[in-house]
Amino acid sequence: MNIALILSYDGGNYHGWQIQKNGSSIQETLTDAVYRLLRQRVSVSGVGRTDAGVHARRYVANFHAGCTIPMERLPLALNAQLPEDIAVSGAAVVPERFDARFDCSRKEYAYYLYPSRLRDPFLSGRAYRYPYPLDVEKMRAGARHFVGRQDFAAVRSVGTPVKSTVRTIFHCEVEPCEDGLIRIRVCGDGFLYNMVRAIAGTLAYVGSGKFAPGDVRAILDSCDREAAGPTLPACGLFLNRLWYDHTPELAAFFLDR
Repeated sequence: MNIALILSYDGGNYHGWQIQKNGSSIQETLTDAVYRLLRQRVSVSGVGRTDAGVHARRYVANFHAGCTIPMERLPLALNAQLPEDIAVSGAAVVPERFDARFDCSRKEYAYYLYPSRLRDPFLSGRAYRYPYPLDVEKMRAGARHFVGRQDFAAVRSVGTPVKSTVRTIFHCEVEPCEDGLIRIRVCGDGFLYNMVRAIAGTLAYVGSGKFAPGDVRAILDSCDREAAGPTLPACGLFLNRLWYDHTPELAAFFLDR
């Protein structure tokens, strides 16, 4: 059977999702947990790669295996085999053709900033401390330029080769949160390497006055990475929401579980 899992994790102790030769990964840790529970070697497919130190509030993975444990009990059984910084919250038998990566139609990432000259130990590793005041309204004005289908070469880092740097961004929102945090939410049909972290860095420059909101349009049109803001650290980035519109019978399960 094909089993899909919904999980979340703190990526601070891992070298990203994908199995690494010289470091621990979420994929390897989850694969080992499945083996200890089911005594079967499986190939766990994930919705996408998250880099070292990146977190996930929602992540979907799937694997093929024989399993007699009821799906409603499988999360508890797997959590007993997993470390505290990885948690499974849902499990379901899905069609054989289902693939966590290729069936995902949209992803939303959230990046957290806290503008402060002083460290907050309770935010360490989960938000990026920006040492200057940030104007949220200016950041919102700048964020509007990221929405739409366009070339995002100016906000990508050199990494995995891609055929095209054109992507569609459905929304890019900036909002104040509790504890003085500022959250940047970016939803798209796909993302280039470090794209969200570079968007966050560019909007931080807008918020601090280094760029005007209208400069974002010229930066994107230039396709020049050096024209945009910095790539902010991984600690503030979370994979936040996932959409599976290609499997309507399961769409609510993946979105709302």
